[in-house]
Formats: sequence, structure tokens, C-alpha cells
Amino acid sequence: MLASVLAPRLARHGIDYAWVMVALTFLVSICTSAAVSLPGVLILPMSRELGWGRGEVSGAMGLMFLLFAVTAPFAGALLLRYGLRRMVVTGTALATLCVLGVTRTTEPWHVWLALGVLGLAAGMMALVLSATVVNRWFQERRGLAMGILTAAFAAGQLSFLPAAAALAESQGWRVAVAPAVAGLGLCALLYVLFARDWPADLGLAPFGGVAVVRPATPPAGNAVAFSLGVLAEASATRPFWILAGTFFICGLSSTGIVSQHFIPFCADNGVGVVTAASILALMGVFNFVGTVGSGWLTDRYDNRMLLAWYYALRGMSLVWLPFGNFDMFALTLWAVFFGLDFVATVPPTARLTAQHFGPEKAAVVFGWIFAAHQLGSATSAVFAGIWRDAVATYLPAFVTVGLASILAAVVVLALRNVRVAPPRPA
Repeated sequence: MLASVLAPRLARHGIDYAWVMVALTFLVSICTSAAVSLPGVLILPMSRELGWGRGEVSGAMGLMFLLFAVTAPFAGALLLRYGLRRMVVTGTALATLCVLGVTRTTEPWHVWLALGVLGLAAGMMALVLSATVVNRWFQERRGLAMGILTAAFAAGQLSFLPAAAALAESQGWRVAVAPAVAGLGLCALLYVLFARDWPADLGLAPFGGVAVVRPATPPAGNAVAFSLGVLAEASATRPFWILAGTFFICGLSSTGIVSQHFIPFCADNGVGVVTAASILALMGVFNFVGTVGSGWLTDRYDNRMLLAWYYALRGMSLVWLPFGNFDMFALTLWAVFFGLDFVATVPPTARLTAQHFGPEKAAVVFGWIFAAHQLGSATSAVFAGIWRDAVATYLPAFVTVGLASILAAVVVLALRNVRVAPPRPA
């Protein structure tokens, strides 16, 4: 009802409703990723209070990313079957319960359970939701829209951290979840009131299109079977394995190690928790600039070359970090450089997926590729913590993922650039 009233009013001012969908999904991405990032703040005070090693908690973080990865491939089919609003409300409700559950934990298995279900909830609303919205609501400017939504996903992981860290130090780590919980409730309400599944629901064409596009027919079978069928088809092609393999390394070298272990790494080198969280927040600011810029570049330049540059530069920055000075100047310089590159890989990866597999199946295929990303995140989240406990330093972990990123820069050049036909009008 509200969307039907708002859409024509915005159109009279030259504002396409597709950008409202971007704004709503932006909020969902920020709050979801903020919830996923909370363990990075909670790991130190939780371990101190409950007497656990970092390996025990990082194992739960690894499970969260693993179940995130398991859910993501089916999210595209679930969104097609049940609609955007139902899935967003379900996902935010589960995420809220899990975040609150972490505050009641007294045993390690409580953390494993809460973070595991949080991974399932986040998998419903992560980059697959963004890719679905972009592919449905945009015919032009897809790279820019995906860049904005990708920046939101990373910004949520970073922008909430200073407030959460300050609350953890002043009020206790259990209070630190309050901003994320409030944000999840707000964005769920706004999505119910203003979001729609397809432009055709409002009688609109996708942004840049001239005809109202007929919504895709939901899969007749269950979402799991449909998603597995798409995987079987996509996995028979070389582009799928190149995109999935390099995106595995993307997760390995970004959210898995930096989002979850940067603060403990800084603590090992005499940097306070709030200061380290502020460095991550600064990284989030430059990540927003870099990822939106990446979306703009994705619409204009060879996506393979963009990915090669992104992975190579990321790799060099990760190799340099353990050998740099952990003073404010060096950390700020690193945050600016790494922030510009943090998830700039997503817009060209999503666009290459749509080019190779078509707009109808792109969201589901991207879900499987994103699953590889989250498996990479799970791998580095777990083994960085175990490695730190074993050798008392994070240095080998950061150097290893940095070298893997440089390898990804070479592998991605084996792709060929293709283009697909625009969606069919009704």
C-alpha cells in the first residue's frame, strides 16, 4: 500500500523506485553484517570472563561462516519462491534471537549454537539478496547498484564496531549487541512497509528499461532441488570454478581474517580494542568509497582486469601488515589502502556471473559462488585463531592469505568477458 502511493510521487520528481529498493536493502545489509561482525568485538572480553581460549571461540565463528556458506546457495531460490519481504523478516528475526542468545551464553556450545544459527539467518540476507534486487530492479547501472549494496554489507561489519567496542569496555560485552539488535528490528519494519518483490508489482519497468518485465515463475519443486539443479548445470563450466575459486580466496583474505582477527592481532601488538575498532571503522569509510567506485568501474571496464588488480593489491597489503609498525600512522595508512579494496571484488564478480549464466539464474549461481566466499571466510576465521594459539603470532596467517590473493589475481585472467541479452518484456 505505502509503496504504491510512494512510487508515483517519487516518479514525478524523477526518482525511480529501484533506488528505494537499494536504500531498503542497504539498511538490511548493514544491520545483518553488523550482527555477523560482533564476534570480532566480543572474542577478547568473552574469553577473559569465561576463561576460554581464542581457538574455542574462533571455532564457533568458523561454524557461523560455514553455515552462512551452506545457506547462501539456496537463498536465491528461497527469495524466488517466497519473496523478498518474507525472507527478510524471517532472517532478521532469527538474527536478533541469535545475537541476544550470545549474551546469555555460559558454555562454549552455547556460542557455537547461537553463531551457527546466526550464520543461517545471515545467509538468507547477504549478498545474494543484493544480487537478487539488482538483477530484478535494474537493467542499467547494475554495477553501481551492486557496488552500493556491497559497500553496505562491508560497512555494517565495520561501522558498528567502535560503538560495540566502547559499550563492551564501559558497560560489558553483553550490552555491546544493542545497536545491532535495534538496527535489525528497524530495517525489518521498513522492508515490510515499503519493499516489493518485482518492479512489475508497481507497474514499473526495471531501471533503464522501457517495458514492464514479467516476473520469473517460482520454481515448481522445492528450493533445495532447484538450487542443486542450477549448481549441477553451472559446475560443468570453467567460469563457475574460476569465479568460485577466486571468491573463496576473497573470503579467505577479507571477512574471515580481517573482520574477525584484526582486533586481536592489534591487541597482540599493544593496540587497544577501541583504537583497533576505530581503525576498522575508518577502513569501512574507505571501503564504501572503493566499492561504490568499483561498481562504477564495473559498468565501464573489463571486469577480469579489475579483479586482477584488486586481488594483487589486497595481497600485497596483507603481506605488508605484519611487518609494518603498529602505530597510528601506519595503521591508518593500511586502513585507507585496504579499505578501498576490501570487498571491491564483489561488483565485478556479480556482473561476470550474470554475463556467463544469464539474469534468470544469476542470483542462484551467485549464491553458490558466494558460498565459496564464506567457506574461505570460515577457513581463515578458524585456522587464524588456531595458528595464533599454536605459534603465539598471527604473522603466518596474514602472509599466507596475502600470497593466496596474489595467486587469485593470476587465475581470474583465465576468464573471458561475455555479454548476455537483456531480460524479456512481458
